[in-house]
Amino acid sequence: MPYALFDRDKQIDRAFPTEKEAWEHALVSGLVLDVPVADEAGGQVLPEGYHMKRIADDETFDPAPEWKLPKEVS
Repeated sequence: MPYALFDRDKQIDRAFPTEKEAWEHALVSGLVLDVPVADEAGGQVLPEGYHMKRIADDETFDPAPEWKLPKEVS
């Protein structure tokens, strides 16, 4: 089953065959600023509500191409 990046319940990136490929594409495309590491302690890496999830083959679609990660306020 494929994986895709979601903002709460809305899919924001296209689906990929593996979770690794989905994270790599999200990082390269600027959808996320860093990839979470399982043994990393503390701090939130993704904006609140973002998560990677496994989806059924018949649920895949291509989200709007203009969607990008909101710029952080410095």
